[in-house]
Formats: sequence, C-alpha cells, structure tokens
Amino acid sequence: MRIDRNTGLVLEGGGMRGVFTSGVLDAFMKNGVYFHYVVAVSAGACNGLSYMSRQIRRARISNIDYLAQYKYIGLRHLVTQGCIFDQKLLYDDFPNTLLPFDYDAYFNNPDEFEMVTTNCLTGRPCYLNEKHNRQRLLDIVKASSSLPYVSKIVTVDGVPMLDGGIVDSIPVMRAIERGHSGCVAVLTRNRGYRTSEKDRKLPHFIYKNYPRLRVVLSHRCETYNRQLELVEELERSGRILCIRPERPVDVGRMEKDVEKLECLYEEGFYLGDKFCRENIFTA
Repeated sequence: MRIDRNTGLVLEGGGMRGVFTSGVLDAFMKNGVYFHYVVAVSAGACNGLSYMSRQIRRARISNIDYLAQYKYIGLRHLVTQGCIFDQKLLYDDFPNTLLPFDYDAYFNNPDEFEMVTTNCLTGRPCYLNEKHNRQRLLDIVKASSSLPYVSKIVTVDGVPMLDGGIVDSIPVMRAIERGHSGCVAVLTRNRGYRTSEKDRKLPHFIYKNYPRLRVVLSHRCETYNRQLELVEELERSGRILCIRPERPVDVGRMEKDVEKLECLYEEGFYLGDKFCRENIFTA
C-alpha cells in the first residue's frame, strides 16, 4: 500500500502494552514519517500526544524510566486518588514540570489528532480533539485512558466519560468514515489474538446511574473480538496495514516489570523502523 497524505494512522490502547506503540512512533519520528490524520484511544492517545508534538522518546521515558522511578501504578493510588494510576503525576506533574509537553508544537501542528472516549450517558464513543486549551486537552486524554472500575469518571465538556477502549478499541472505521480509505494500524496484540475473557452481567450497584454504560461494559469482550476480526479482514483485503507484536505479549495492562516493558518497546521500535524502510511514502 502506498502511504500518502490521505493515509490515516490508528493507535490501539492496551494500558502498559502501549510501550510497543511508543517504540513504533519513536521509529516513525526517527525516520521523519508523520501522518496527517491520527485517531488514538487510551494508551495510544497518551503516546500519540508526544508523536504529535514531535518529542521523540518522551513517551518511552514516561512509560519505562519514570515508572521505575515514581512507581505510579498501585493500589495506594486507588485509595488516595480513586485511580490505580497516579493521575496527578501523569496528567499534571509530567506534562507541566517533570517531563514537559511541548504544547506550542502540538497546537501549531496542522495535522489532525482525535482521541476516543466513552460517553457514560449514551454508551457511545466520542472522538475529540483540542488545539487551543491545555486543560481540556489533558482532560480528554485522561478520560480516554480512564479504565473502568479502577478509575474515576472524568468530565469533559460537562459530560461524564471513561476509557474509549470500552466501545472502540481499534478505531479503524472512524478513520475510514473520515475519508481515509487507507490506514496504518498500530496494535498491541499479536496476529490472531482473541480475548478469552467472558462477558458478565454487572452487579446492580456498579455504575447504577449509567445504564447504557453498564450495557456496553457487559459486552466489552465480544465487542473487542469483533473489532479484531474486522481489522484482520481489512488487512487481508489490503485496505489497511498493521504493525503488531510478532509473538504473544507477556505484558499486562498494568505491568510494572521494567525489563518486560523495555523488551516490548524495543520490538516496537524495530518493527516501526522496518516498516519505514519497506514502504513508500509520498508527501
């Protein structure tokens, strides 16, 4: 597939498995490969921000080096902040002081970047972007990455939202519907993967004020497997290209083992670099 300015880039989530995506994106930046439309969800949105601001290795430092230093995943954060991730560190201290995000470069980038969230009232995906307001930008990426059950609901534009992966883990159809008939999808699971988790009806007291959210959560596994089947069908037909781990991934959604994360990052960088060398890019 020839990759031109109308080719979309789709970034899956996956929690800490997103270090694979950060490796791929660092390889893209090393090779000067930039897409003019990017749609990303959850961890993909977090990593995508550094790609859009052209800050190579920033996501790697956040996901690996600073995880070892600050230990920002743990039950103590769930108790103190209502989220298993230290959200103050990730969405305030990191971008504003410890690992400064280049807001100016991001806001001045003419390319489009959409982040996927789940509207808790409707149970539908929202595709949001922001090119002016720093706090709204951080609120959107926080909502897109707020895992159900272990994160607080995040309000954006007065609407309660959670992780976009609940309803649209791999937003290839969003890219196609926006007119990007050819897409490159960066996935965080190997080819042929299907979740073996079973969908279950939620206890009545979980998200009782959000009945439509409860419905989509009770079908989450089925929805994800259907999306994986769609992606493989589009790939076989030549409509999309996929970059994915070559072997089953031994990294959990909330992985803390830095050596495992480093290996997955390096695999992503290698495959991203290989992709850049083997494909034709036109402006």
